[in-house]
Amino acid sequence: MSSSAEKVVGPGKIIDPSRIAHLFISPRSRARRTYELLFDTTAQKKLETKSTITEDIREWEYGTYEGLLTAQIRAGRKERGLDTERPWNIWLDGCENGETAAEVSDRLDRIITEIREIQGPYMHGEKGVDVVLIAHGHILRAFAKRWIGFEMGTALPMMLEPGAVGVLSYEHHKVDEPAFLLGVNMG
Repeated sequence: MSSSAEKVVGPGKIIDPSRIAHLFISPRSRARRTYELLFDTTAQKKLETKSTITEDIREWEYGTYEGLLTAQIRAGRKERGLDTERPWNIWLDGCENGETAAEVSDRLDRIITEIREIQGPYMHGEKGVDVVLIAHGHILRAFAKRWIGFEMGTALPMMLEPGAVGVLSYEHHKVDEPAFLLGVNMG
């Protein structure tokens, strides 16, 4: 991660600390460690008042399915006579003794509302209002769906490498037109 940090964090880079208006960080230790690896102590001090550690961006609560692979979950559900119509799908069915897709959607929507309030007044670059989320793969994929207004059950195959940076933005400089930003200009 630290080599990734050197490549993507710094003045004029994808994550430019001087442009950050706010950080939302999962309370899970992995995310907090990622924050420490991304930002040196000087940057952390400057970002301290702009950072929120929030349960709203924590990983999906998997309940009974914690630590299981999709194939294991589906096999277990099949053995119990569940899913006779179609295979289990976390985006539609949620997790036994964990969170439903609607619960995850609700908490992500709260963060999206906050982000749009932060960025809305500055859609034409009047000042740097980048927002950084430091969280986990599954919840960040769920966040991307909600960012563009998709229901959790909407199929949107996407991958996010551990330690990678994804960029979400807006079309036409309008806060009510959220979009994926594919292909970050590196030069």
